[in-house]
Amino acid sequence: MGLRALLRSASVGAGLLLAFGATAQRTPEERFREASTQARAGDYPKAIELLQGLASDGHGSASLYWNWSRFAEARGERGEALWGLASARELEPWDGAVSRELERLRESANLDPAELSPDPRTALARHARALHLEWVALLCLLAGLGLRAATRFATFARWPGPAATLTTALGLVLLALTLVAQSARPLAVVVARGATLLDSASPSAAPLGTLRESEVVPILERTGDYLRIEDSAGARGWAHVDEVRPLATR
Repeated sequence: MGLRALLRSASVGAGLLLAFGATAQRTPEERFREASTQARAGDYPKAIELLQGLASDGHGSASLYWNWSRFAEARGERGEALWGLASARELEPWDGAVSRELERLRESANLDPAELSPDPRTALARHARALHLEWVALLCLLAGLGLRAATRFATFARWPGPAATLTTALGLVLLALTLVAQSARPLAVVVARGATLLDSASPSAAPLGTLRESEVVPILERTGDYLRIEDSAGARGWAHVDEVRPLATR
């Protein structure tokens, strides 16, 4: 290799390092603002790429996925838009605006309400994560034990006994709800038009059928970049994560 080629390669390498350094030095807020700027300029692929980088770096949030949904919808990617809102709802289950927008997208995709929530335990799991229900249950059980111990020393007071029974019962109920929530299957959304259901987790797998864009499906198993899922018709098979994307969670 000649001197000129070596200098050219060094120049390109230095440029890439500088670009990477500039990206690494930017704060998440600056990168988020840049994504909004790119979207206002009409460059939705670049805007989504920036949001994807933020999410990959651990900066995912309900507002990030809300904007991701808006940018995807502007591109005509209805499945990805619904995935973004469903992910935002996972992080902020009580946000009414997210729920309303998700319902609007559901109707535009001609999905039944049941197709948006194929596993009833999912909503319980979402709220249990937001409330840290397992810790609340533990605190109630510990409080019940403390009150039960207090009845032995505060014999003159009558309230610790009933209070111990009540808090212990509440703790057991919350613990049971936590266990039910943890049994919920994770969900994914069909984000690609013409997504294929495969008979195995392999690039050479035979197709079993076509999945419906925007449909929410439970994940039965994951192997590498492939998810084993079940669609609303009960068909089971494998799909690539580029076509069926798991919801973001806490």
